[in-house]
Amino acid sequence: MAEIVQQRIENRIPEWEQLERVGLFTKKEIKSMLKRATALEYKLHRLIISKVDFIAYIQYEINVLELIKKRRSRIGYTFKKEEIEFSIISRINNIFKRATTKWKNDLQLWLSHVAFCKKWNTKGQLSKVFSSMLAIHPEKPAVWIMAAKSEMEDRNSPESARQLFLRALRFHPESQKVYQEYFRMELLHAEKLRKEQKELEKAEIDVGEYEFPLEIMSGKLAEVVYRDATTKIQGADFILSLLNIAAIFDFTKELQATIIQDLQGKYADHEVTWDFMARRELDAAVGEELQSAKGRASDIARREERCCQVYEEGLNMLNTEAMWTCYVSFCLERFKRKTNVHELKEKRLDHLKPKGAKNIFKKTLITPKSFLHESRPFSKAFFTRMIQIEKEQETPKMTNLRDFYERALSEFGSTDDDLWLEYIREELGPRGQPENCGRIHWRAMKILEGESVERFITQYTLLQTGHI
Repeated sequence: MAEIVQQRIENRIPEWEQLERVGLFTKKEIKSMLKRATALEYKLHRLIISKVDFIAYIQYEINVLELIKKRRSRIGYTFKKEEIEFSIISRINNIFKRATTKWKNDLQLWLSHVAFCKKWNTKGQLSKVFSSMLAIHPEKPAVWIMAAKSEMEDRNSPESARQLFLRALRFHPESQKVYQEYFRMELLHAEKLRKEQKELEKAEIDVGEYEFPLEIMSGKLAEVVYRDATTKIQGADFILSLLNIAAIFDFTKELQATIIQDLQGKYADHEVTWDFMARRELDAAVGEELQSAKGRASDIARREERCCQVYEEGLNMLNTEAMWTCYVSFCLERFKRKTNVHELKEKRLDHLKPKGAKNIFKKTLITPKSFLHESRPFSKAFFTRMIQIEKEQETPKMTNLRDFYERALSEFGSTDDDLWLEYIREELGPRGQPENCGRIHWRAMKILEGESVERFITQYTLLQTGHI
């Protein structure tokens, strides 16, 4: 053991000499670094090794890198990076590799290595880390998505990203998230190519025989992903999630029309379809721009009227609690955008039939908390909508948001890991109190059951490391 440690320390002598020679560290500091590095190396070569020792060594080396960066900036010295930083970065990567080989199932350790590679711009190493991590954790869709995004964003390699998504789908053929991100990636690639082509044409640059791939730029490849996804995964919610992604891009009008046609054709008996079609009336084209305030108000009123008509058409087909919730939530949202709520409330309530729905709506407008107390149980969609409405107010109240989350969790907390994560994100936001996150995490670990626990641990780890 002593010989191995001694050899590793001797290998670092040129690096330390260089640090002293260029004035980044003093002789006294170098001696201190030698002593500290020797102690850390010995800990990594004991018979019984500890993960804590590996992490401590990695953190020490990262601190040295950060210090070198600051001192370079202070004295204006930019040379000898290959002899100094590159050797330290290589050593850190090797320590990470030894640690992840020993503790293969520690996802946090893998993600820390990924974060290090991203920060210090070691793109080649990043692909290797993801490749090793996927060999150990192919059962985690989030890791496949992270790897594919890294190829697209960090390495500018859409083909590698595409291959990773295809491999991910062999392991997870019914993963909505994988399909959603694959669909998004193809549209992002198309958008990037379209921008490149436009810039080249504007600059009048001759690209020779190179031809931009029209099937990608037009969104046809994304449509292939959509077709495959909707063959494997059924449900109006999933189709709407893909439609919302497509709507982000201005060149997808035909694709959006195709998706809407499928939605109406396959899922006319689903509440979310009617909710989407009704709200879509708010965005209908109006021809030439309306200049006067009166004209704009009249147009908005006409659109809202049409929305209500579509909701009522839906209620004629689906007289369900979920359908009424969609309708009531829509009216509540629109009312809260008005100044004279009470006047509009009486006028618009005529659209809410039967009488029971009017009573629910009146209670919701006046006392949403008491409404929740008196009218349980509700679907998750209802609570999600109430949270959304509260967040859209000019001054959202965190007390109301917490109340909605708590009541939702009392109904769905044992199985819905996403709900716990949304609650934690809310506390991490500008309105929340981050110190509450530990308590929420503890409760989630205690209440969640089955596979929901593992999913929560994975997503919470990704959240902590800034990957979601």
